[in-house]
Amino acid sequence: MPSRGDPVSFSTSFTFGTRLSGTIASVRPTVEAALKAEGFGILTEIDVQATMKAKLGVDRAPYLILGACNPPLAHQALEADPSVGALLPCNVVLREDGPETIVEALDPMAALGIVDVPGVRLVAEEAKARLVRAIATLEARA
Repeated sequence: MPSRGDPVSFSTSFTFGTRLSGTIASVRPTVEAALKAEGFGILTEIDVQATMKAKLGVDRAPYLILGACNPPLAHQALEADPSVGALLPCNVVLREDGPETIVEALDPMAALGIVDVPGVRLVAEEAKARLVRAIATLEARA
């Protein structure tokens, strides 16, 4: 768990994030704006709730995975090691938990840290810093 002065509400060994009041639909524009301010766009979207219902008949709370990409950082990483594409994009999860939505980002250091190439490590550090700032922006609005 982050300390009181950390810019995110919580972290795991491979994610960090925050909780916001409201539904996925209501917080998504704010999340996307915070990501955009840090140079990320959304490349992919997976509606886990709809997929689980359609494929397995399972009902679950709303859960959305956004594939966020910062094109200059992705380009740098791919130039350093073309195989790194298997670890892209940066996933940001929005999942409803009661009256709140948890916004949780995959830590780029956890994903890209497995690549033993200095150029990739630099990109992972920069991507993490940008995602932490985006999450901190959400914290400030909460």
